[in-house]
Amino acid sequence: MVRARGRGKQRKLHPRGRSVEPAALEAVREVLGVEPLRRDLLIEYLHRIQAHYHHLSRLHLTALAAEMRLPMAEIYEVASFYAHFHIDSENPSLPVLRVCTSLPCMLASADTLLGQLRGQLSGRARVLPGSCMGRCDCAPVVAIDARYIVNASPQSVRTALDDRVEEPLPSATRYVAYVADGGYQLLQSCRIGKRPLTDILNKLEASGLRGLGGAGFPTAHKWRTVASAPGPRYMVVNADEGEPGTFKDRDYLAREPHRVLEGVLLAAWAVGAEKIYIYLRDEYPELYRLLAEELPAVIEAGLAPAGGVEVRRGAGAYICGEESAMLESIEGKRGLPRHRPPYVAEQGLFGRPTLVQNVETLYWLREILEQGAERFAALGLNGASGLRAYSVSGRVREPGVKRAPAGISARQLIDEYAGGMAEGHTFRAFLPGGASGGILPERLADLPLDFGSLDEHGCFVGSGALIVLSDQDDLSAVTRNLMAFFAHESCGQCTPCRVGTEKAAELLRAPVENEALLSELAEAMTNASICGLGQAAPNPVRSLYRFFRDDLM
Repeated sequence: MVRARGRGKQRKLHPRGRSVEPAALEAVREVLGVEPLRRDLLIEYLHRIQAHYHHLSRLHLTALAAEMRLPMAEIYEVASFYAHFHIDSENPSLPVLRVCTSLPCMLASADTLLGQLRGQLSGRARVLPGSCMGRCDCAPVVAIDARYIVNASPQSVRTALDDRVEEPLPSATRYVAYVADGGYQLLQSCRIGKRPLTDILNKLEASGLRGLGGAGFPTAHKWRTVASAPGPRYMVVNADEGEPGTFKDRDYLAREPHRVLEGVLLAAWAVGAEKIYIYLRDEYPELYRLLAEELPAVIEAGLAPAGGVEVRRGAGAYICGEESAMLESIEGKRGLPRHRPPYVAEQGLFGRPTLVQNVETLYWLREILEQGAERFAALGLNGASGLRAYSVSGRVREPGVKRAPAGISARQLIDEYAGGMAEGHTFRAFLPGGASGGILPERLADLPLDFGSLDEHGCFVGSGALIVLSDQDDLSAVTRNLMAFFAHESCGQCTPCRVGTEKAAELLRAPVENEALLSELAEAMTNASICGLGQAAPNPVRSLYRFFRDDLM
């Protein structure tokens, strides 16, 4: 007993912090197993606990903190950062139903669908709005826990809620079929010295291949930088395409996972990476299961060492598509972008030199190295090099992933690859690079969609997400939707982005526009934000005032 201050009373003092319930601790141990717990697997542990109990109770979070010997605040800040974790839900037995409200789904009346489902499913599901789910060609989209309903309607969602079947695996090219078609021979020839590394790098340089996640950094230069850094080195595959309008990486992994994996292993060989991490969107559960089935065959064939490739799930955070935020997430932390320098090629995952590559970049390696760099480069148009995949959504007849020459125009993509405009719609505007790429009017639709070609108009092609708008769309409402997305997805680390996105969204909702204040705010966000989210978030606002003033009336 310890004498307490006050009126001379004696009472037992408990240790500071939350006490751990023995039953909760045992439950957490049962879900996670007896393996030694690792700090970098915290997000995976949270996934497992939520999958078992349908939410994250404070008792279980406290027990997890005790088991991992981490402060409760550290566990809680990670769990509360990611949108897909539900802490202390009132009705955890009810399924979580998320309605995508990002721009392509908004164009498909997602807001109306959200209201209908809230009214019809009260007491049967927890109905929430959600950010982009990577199925923009099949809008609107609704997620029921880990199952995704495309072209959703109230009836199809109710039926799926009753069925509760697992998301089916895609019809992918499996390991045996891929090997029969010459797969992994390129990798083997590199490893045994038939293809020298210098030759590989020279061909990549000649092909003009760039990072196709949005930044467009030359691939050969990145490989040389990482390879020249002192080891050990790591490689990370960025499969976290959260940009509204982007779904190409999902298509590549769903159709040809081994072509991507061969590219992954080839890049890791080139830079001498000791371990590979594939960071996959949590919105792609079927791909997570597909990779879990296919990777053992690669390891059994001796193409990758046991434990040499780990697939990590995100948990619903757009910011984790930014490479340094993604590394923080892989380390089991909040996805907060890092200050630069140092750059991730020099000091990346776990403080080691790290090669980060997008899925599509890795996909093209085999074609370039087997068919010829010059041949690949010549496939581009208007001075661009090679081919790339454009995610096309919005007001077109045939949305989807379109493999087309780099440098193609938006008009050509719409007319020659996407079946033209949807019936009853007239082409009015387009987003060339998803939510952050700005908005351009139809009169500029003949410009090439390539890196740098749209700079003078305040836009960029980014990951190649083309969202097509028509005469029936209110560009002011489109801009409000985009800014609301950025405000929701800001990590909150830096004031210009955290406050700027919220303030811009508020100003756009005001009955009278304030162009001067919005312009000043955009300038501050662009110049002072830590990462590309805050820097690019004002692009739609700038486009609205530059090209579409009529929509402000």
